[in-house]
This record gives sequence, C-alpha cells and structure tokens, in this order.
Amino acid sequence: MIGFDVYGTLVDPVEMGAHLKSHIGDQAKAFGQLWHEKKVEYAFRRALMQKYEDFSVCTLQALRYCMEVFDIELPEEVQQQLVKEFANLDAYPDVIPGLIKLRDKGHSITAFSNGPETAVRKLLGNAEVLPYLNDVISVDDLKTYKPDPAVYQYLMQRTQATTSNSWLVSSNPFDVIGAKAAGMNAVWVKRNPDQIFDPWDMEPDLIVKDLIELSEQINA
Repeated sequence: MIGFDVYGTLVDPVEMGAHLKSHIGDQAKAFGQLWHEKKVEYAFRRALMQKYEDFSVCTLQALRYCMEVFDIELPEEVQQQLVKEFANLDAYPDVIPGLIKLRDKGHSITAFSNGPETAVRKLLGNAEVLPYLNDVISVDDLKTYKPDPAVYQYLMQRTQATTSNSWLVSSNPFDVIGAKAAGMNAVWVKRNPDQIFDPWDMEPDLIVKDLIELSEQINA
C-alpha cells in the first residue's frame, strides 16, 4: 500500500498565487507561500491543543493572518471564494503518469490528507487524479492532524497494511518524519531541489524528484 499526501505532493497549493494575483498583484506568490505554510502550522497547533476544526477553518484563519501581514483587505465574499478555489488546484504533470505506472506494477494507491474527505475527493476529481486511486482517507475521521501517530496507524488499519508493506509518500518533511516515527516506510518527493530535509536523525527511505521516478524506484 502506498499512501500519498495530497497538498504539495499530488497538487500544488502555491498555485493559489494565480487566483490571488487579481486581488493582490505582485505579492501574490509570496502571499500564497505564506498562506500554505501558515495553514499547516495552524493544523499542527490545533492537534497539539486538541482543539480540532477541519482544514477549511485552518485555511481561512491562515488567509486572514496573511491579510494582516501584507496589510491587505479582502471582502468576506472574496475570502470565501479563495478558500473554495482550493478545490481547483491542478495536479503536477508527473502525477497521473506516475500513478498509472505504480498501479500497473500492482500497488494499492490511497490519498491520505489533512483535508476533509469530501473536499479532497472533489479536489482530486477536478484534477482528474481520483480514477487512479483505490481510496481517499482523511485525518478528519479522527479529529486530529498529521503528524499525530494515530493518523498513520489509522491509514494502515483502513488499508489493512502493515508497517513492512506500507509506504507514505510526501513532499513535506514533517509528514515523512511522522510516518517514520509511526513505523512506516516513507518517501520524500523533493519537488524543490533547494529544499532542506529536517535534521532529525530520521531519514526517508527513498528520495525522488517526482512520481515517475518513484514508480521506477519502488517495487510492488
């Protein structure tokens, strides 16, 4: 079983800069990057505090934080529309070819996300990725977030996998380290060649640049 992170691994969340540009202008890319980082941070904090709200709440609150940082006012209806645009992110070009190769090699493929299942299914359906997956599993079922060990155990339970035959694939180092801490095998998709992996003495089992390389490196 291979569990794939969604945001940053299958689809590009920073692509939101294109939707932001008409509202924010030249700062859109930087705004989009901070928005992505902040919503992940908010999910971490909610999990630690055991004050769960689904990822759309983290996303909206992170947007409002960014508005303060960049000193930008956006009407409420624009804010809500921007959050909805997360359902329209494109898959990275390597994703569908890579998933096809993995499926042809006999792998069971699951999307595994911090986002609510309904929202993730809509996103992956719009991105034309959903037909290549066996399932979509969300942390929303447990009301906590990655990298809580419980969510990785839940992934293995739902897919009837064991630590020896399960893989977590993510472009996010915290997710890779979380999976390793839970006993899973883990792959880091290093989409940005300048990105640094956290020096936690917990290394990924495999590092690839994209899903096509993954399909060539991982065996069924």
